[in-house]
Amino acid sequence: MTDNTKILILYELATQEFLKRSSLTTHTKENPMTTSKVTYQGNLRTQAIHLQSNNQIITDAPTDNHGKGEAFSPTDLLATSLGSCILTIIGIKAEAMDIDISGTTAEVTKVMAAKPRRVSEIHVIVNFSKALDESTLKRFYKTALICPVGNSLDPAITQNLVFNNGTDA
Repeated sequence: MTDNTKILILYELATQEFLKRSSLTTHTKENPMTTSKVTYQGNLRTQAIHLQSNNQIITDAPTDNHGKGEAFSPTDLLATSLGSCILTIIGIKAEAMDIDISGTTAEVTKVMAAKPRRVSEIHVIVNFSKALDESTLKRFYKTALICPVGNSLDPAITQNLVFNNGTDA
């Protein structure tokens, strides 16, 4: 068996595993339409168009991986999606409880690992814009744990969530 044959077999096995683990069909009962269109623009930059709203996101490779770092990297977006999802899911719960959390922020820190290069940890610090009672904070924390992005991440990625209660001036 030649080296090229070995490489081809490994490629075919990896492709089969990828196909088993991913859904390449965009039009299914669970996913009726395409979400976005991503175009490679050259120089390690992509443009993603959200098809429903026509909003766009530009990504650049980070400076530590041959890029310019002039925009979010794809892994930055992964980590940032977790923070956005947590705030959104808490916002849904807050609205149901008639609590205004406008101005609440999430500070997101992404930690990379090597071999293979990947996100190994995501730290999210939620800073509430106003003081909340302990019961409400606990409800919001439990709500944050059902964030679809967090539940979609590989369990090997450490997710660290911290809440900072606001203060009323």
